Amino acid sequence: MSSLTKKYLMAASGLVLVGFVLVHMLGNLQFFGGPEVINRYAHKIRSLPAAVLWGFRGFLLLSAIVHVVTAILLTKENRAARPQSYRIRSNVQASYASRTMPMSGLILLSFIIFHLLHYTFRIFPHTDTFGPAIIEAEGKLVEVFDIHAMMVAGFSNVWISLFYLISMGLLCLHLSHGVSSLFQSLGLRNGRWRKILNRVAISYGWLIFLGFISIPLAVLTKIGTG
Repeated sequence: MSSLTKKYLMAASGLVLVGFVLVHMLGNLQFFGGPEVINRYAHKIRSLPAAVLWGFRGFLLLSAIVHVVTAILLTKENRAARPQSYRIRSNVQASYASRTMPMSGLILLSFIIFHLLHYTFRIFPHTDTFGPAIIEAEGKLVEVFDIHAMMVAGFSNVWISLFYLISMGLLCLHLSHGVSSLFQSLGLRNGRWRKILNRVAISYGWLIFLGFISIPLAVLTKIGTG
């Protein structure tokens, strides 16, 4: 596989993940609409046909694997192709986000596993401390798992919220560097557009960061937990 092919695969898979993060954040922000809104949203997601739901999850997993594998391969290629002296100068000039990508990636991976166990598979001690929720769906009352109560219970734990905040901060760094690199891989970041596209990437990272952390902060400050 050529380096160019790897770059395109990394960019394409990154674009999928960037889009998913935005959609996921918008879904989570329905928390502020109250229990009925977020629980109805979660119910709609879980009511999708199994083939659609698991097909989407499988596609996301495949995108994540492709993104990680191509990133590792390209990093190895770049290191092997650079003389030692150039590598030292490059490290000095590299952004903090790019230098910490491997470390932050591992922490984000552990967060994703925790997040899936917590909210998708619901493996967490406090899940039996509250009952089901009643929502109106398709003109009738339906008993569903209370996602709103679970989010409040989870983020009421200071350590969980702190881990979440740190993980989102690392995600912000990942996105600010990754979106900028995505533009470059697609040939869109030239000298004329470099500064503008870098600002777009940084702004997107901050948008995602602030959107996600607003929920644990709201819970810890007792805002929107009714």
